[in-house]
Amino acid sequence: MNARAKALLVLERVENTDGYLNVVLDSHLQERPPEDPRDAGLITELCYGATRRQMALDYAISSCASRKVEQMEPKLLCALRLGAYQIFYLRVARRAAVAETVEALKQVGMDRAAGFANAVLRKLSVLESIPLPDPSDQLSHLAIRESHPAWLVSRWLRQFGRDRTLTILEANNRSAPVVVRVNSARITREELIARWREMGVEVNKTLVSPVGLSLPPLGRLADLYGYPEGLFQVQDEAAQLVGIYADLSPRARVLDACAAPGGKACHTAETRQVVAADLHGPKLRKIQAESQRLGLGERLRCEIHDATIPFPESWGSFDAVMVDAPCSGLGTLRRHPELRYRRQEVDLPRLASLQRKILENCSETVPAGGLLIYAVCTPEPEEGADQMEMFLRSHPEFTAEPPTLPVSIKLPLWQSYLRTLPGPEGMDGFFAARLRKMY
Repeated sequence: MNARAKALLVLERVENTDGYLNVVLDSHLQERPPEDPRDAGLITELCYGATRRQMALDYAISSCASRKVEQMEPKLLCALRLGAYQIFYLRVARRAAVAETVEALKQVGMDRAAGFANAVLRKLSVLESIPLPDPSDQLSHLAIRESHPAWLVSRWLRQFGRDRTLTILEANNRSAPVVVRVNSARITREELIARWREMGVEVNKTLVSPVGLSLPPLGRLADLYGYPEGLFQVQDEAAQLVGIYADLSPRARVLDACAAPGGKACHTAETRQVVAADLHGPKLRKIQAESQRLGLGERLRCEIHDATIPFPESWGSFDAVMVDAPCSGLGTLRRHPELRYRRQEVDLPRLASLQRKILENCSETVPAGGLLIYAVCTPEPEEGADQMEMFLRSHPEFTAEPPTLPVSIKLPLWQSYLRTLPGPEGMDGFFAARLRKMY
């Protein structure tokens, strides 16, 4: 089975199950590792690229096909997307892109669709560039060209203006960098840099986070020196900044109320006692295993709990409560490209309502003088700044308070809040607020 066929099976499974691309792809590569290690990179590029560019690919396919994409079988449609992606976005000989994709379709048992796929892809292969809506329809042209839903592009144009929106869209269609956070409980950033460079690993410091490192694509990070030893954890720089922005006392006892996937809980536990709570047991087990790998097991305790209902008194008191709330995830579309096609604008008020319930409940656990840290991986105001405005208006006992950090750390603050956006800075989109309970 060639790399295109394997990519086709991954895309079909994501399409049919609403699974997460990264999870399905990782599972497939572990279950069926390619004989040539280079094929893993090609499969990954094909899967992520075809998903990131899906709207543009479907528009192009529609222009050359005799039936609508909605009426095509999933395997056929996924094959056409893969072929079109190679034709328009990869440096692959067009004839080879067509032939290899048709062969992949045959290898997954779709011989009867091979002739149709061949005809469509051959029509596409003679085009100079990918067909797009007329530029006079600015919104439709931009949405299709960058493969983001029109409702989302429209929101971002209003919120950020055309230039910044373009940088966000373009960033979401590029591969996310490999970024890790150094486990300061076991090693310093300078020491890990020195060890990796001695081994020939190309590594650079992150621009803002004082504990982050950027790496080139290296295949399985679990095979990299320092992973088994718990010297680092994979975490985007923006997510690292939430922990820096929180500026918690080293002696603080912290409740992480929505702990999965666990990066912020482990970051906090490097120097503090943390109770990591989450509604989902399997996710908590992963956090527990990760804390053991990092040597943080004695400082991090996991508990199953719904953050919308009061926390047990038996857990004791906390100096700070972190709420990494369930959100739309629209700041992470470069890592989860399939999410852009699943989210709807009507999801935002529903998620904002859930976030408000969690905030209301967690605020009761914060003692006078304590901190409430709120974070979401989305730039949408309903889930960020507007959420905070509503909360502070109804909770005069809380006030937004920026952190007090060394002058060498220059966080991207907006008012007193932390805000990052996808773009040239190379980060995911995050919003975080640091609220002090005055009485």
